[in-house]
Formats: sequence, C-alpha cells, structure tokens
Amino acid sequence: QVQLVESGGGLVQAGGSLRLSCAASGSTFSINAMGWYRQAPEKQRELVATITRGGSTSYADSVKDRFTISRDNAKNTVYLQMNSLKPEDTAIYYCAAVRRFTSTWDYWGQGTQVTVSS
Repeated sequence: QVQLVESGGGLVQAGGSLRLSCAASGSTFSINAMGWYRQAPEKQRELVATITRGGSTSYADSVKDRFTISRDNAKNTVYLQMNSLKPEDTAIYYCAAVRRFTSTWDYWGQGTQVTVSS
C-alpha cells in the first residue's frame, strides 16, 4: 500500500504564491505517475497537473504558465508550485498517484485547503 500526505496549503492573497508538497510512503516502488487534483465547493474534482516517473508533465489549461509540478524520486515527493494565484484557485488540493501497470489513480492523499482571497 501507498500513503500520500500533503502539506503547504493555506490562505494567500490574489497574486501570491504557495508551494504544496506530497510525501509518499509505503510501497512507493508501485507508483508510476503522480499528480494534483482540486475540488472547489459544489464543483467536480479537476485534474490540475501530472508528472510521470520520467518527468513528463501536463497541466490543465486553467493553471498553465502559473503552476509547476515537479518530483523528487529519491525523496518520493511531488511538489506543486503555484504562482499568480487567483480566487478561483480556491479549493481542496489532493495529491494522487497511479499504480504501475495501470492507468487508474489508485492512491489519494487526504487533501489540503488552499484559499485565495481577493
């Protein structure tokens, strides 16, 4: 099994920055891609950014050029650097991971709240 623990959320003014971290533990050898989802009140969960084990990244259009996902495989940690934050970025951010040899997001963190004030 894999455990994911997020940290780094909080309250920030519009235009500010936050850096989220997600530390993986347990059977980390079973992880392939990792990523960040978010869910705002009364909205569906949205995939924000992904990064493969090899370092290839992808982003939702809404965060492209503002957010950067990175990964330290040695530390089993993935990061999400969020710049130029907007009130619409307010959401609970979840770290997730894809189990190797599957294409499903099998592992989830508990979520961290990000609130951007205008």
